[in-house]
Amino acid sequence: MKISFGDLDLAKKGTLVVTVAEDRAFLASAAQVDSQAGGALSRAASASRFTGKFGQTLEILAPAGLDAGRVILLGLGKLADLTEAKAESLGATVYAAVAAQPETHLSVALDPLTGDLTAATFAVRLAHGLHLRTYRFDKYLTKQKAEDKPTLEKVAVLLADHAAAKKAYGDLSALAEAVFYARDLVTEPGNILNPETYADRLKDLSKQGLEVEVLTVKDMKKLGMGSLLGVGQGSNSESRVVILRWNGGKDGAAPVAFVGKGVTFDSGGLSLKPAKSMEDMKWDMGGSAAVVGTLLALAGRKAKVNAVGVVGLVENMPSATAQRPGDVVTSMSGQTIEVLNTDAEGRLVLADVLWYTQDRFKPVAMINLATLTGAIIIALGHEHAGLFSNNDALSDAILAAGKDTGETLWRMPLGEAYDALLKSPIADMKNIGDGSAGSAVAAVFLQRFVNDVPWAHLDIAGVAWSGKDKGVVPKGATGWGVRLLDQLVKSKYEA
Repeated sequence: MKISFGDLDLAKKGTLVVTVAEDRAFLASAAQVDSQAGGALSRAASASRFTGKFGQTLEILAPAGLDAGRVILLGLGKLADLTEAKAESLGATVYAAVAAQPETHLSVALDPLTGDLTAATFAVRLAHGLHLRTYRFDKYLTKQKAEDKPTLEKVAVLLADHAAAKKAYGDLSALAEAVFYARDLVTEPGNILNPETYADRLKDLSKQGLEVEVLTVKDMKKLGMGSLLGVGQGSNSESRVVILRWNGGKDGAAPVAFVGKGVTFDSGGLSLKPAKSMEDMKWDMGGSAAVVGTLLALAGRKAKVNAVGVVGLVENMPSATAQRPGDVVTSMSGQTIEVLNTDAEGRLVLADVLWYTQDRFKPVAMINLATLTGAIIIALGHEHAGLFSNNDALSDAILAAGKDTGETLWRMPLGEAYDALLKSPIADMKNIGDGSAGSAVAAVFLQRFVNDVPWAHLDIAGVAWSGKDKGVVPKGATGWGVRLLDQLVKSKYEA
């Protein structure tokens, strides 16, 4: 599907979208189309519950006097309340309204707005939201009927300042493709995407301008990554660590670092999950996908920043060689860990990858993402990710980026009381607490491996996958974190 920006020409075939503010206030293009149709649009609105409320739509088929076969009224609500995030949501709404229709062409007419949001900014954000909502993963569907496939080929966003919109859209288009790449990774089944094939796939990103380095089991043994290696020792697929680097900033400037949990399938190991809880565990590598997508987005828009992404890729499987509850492993930091539950494996992977990242790259800040705990879903549902941080300024910047992108977070506590729950009688720590405050206990476990680097842990277990269509996210893998981290880099770290 191609998205373009052009002159405000209302003589378009296919489906035409025009905008209406609250209280059925037709904007200029809607009023013009209504006049050409002999008042058919305003009559249809008056005869319905459509009032122009934000996100409302009203479809009107083949009004006389128009070239368009279908007109959709799109409610903007109060114009002064429009934001970039709301514009993206409206783009998703537009796509949802036409996705099941046989039309191949869609035009969206936009008029000058009151308030702080310009028509050009509104246009590119609406197009971005529409683009994000088009995502499909159908590579394994072999018997799709033609009517089940999307037919939309071209979307034209029409406005006076279309040149400015076209210029601004390039970076957002690259960002959307990076989100799609992350969604693809999360959606791939575990028999296709294991640590070795995942690492091989990431090698191809060198074509996008990223430096790619892969650590094998032999390399990790030399480094002393006993915590990570213990998780993967029950699998036939060897563990990997992949380092992605984007060097768009000043030479020698410390990078911002992103670290991701990449458990390509999590059976729970010998602490085996119930069958129902295991069905979705192909996406237990959602944190790593977000890191990969973020580095791809930075490369795609030639971001003026130095950034490094490090992902620990393992498969957690039960076998004769699997790690046992009660085993003691030695992490790269030299700290020992009593592994009481092999299903609390993500923190064991991150322990070594976090230590490696802060030790080798000396980052200005380090943010890790992981589908780490079911407890965060109990606390926050599927509305927010959990944010834990040792640095208020970093935390505030992440929360602001979340608000700007709609990938929202809620800050959760760290503290000595939670850390004390990790005390082990035979090792420096154990990998679980007493069953209470599971997300906070996991976070303070990770904090033991970051030293004094400004650090944030994002527990994304509740937001990496969506059970329904929601805004710019269709049902399935969300790619959560890519847009958030890209915005964080823009606002805080880009030169």
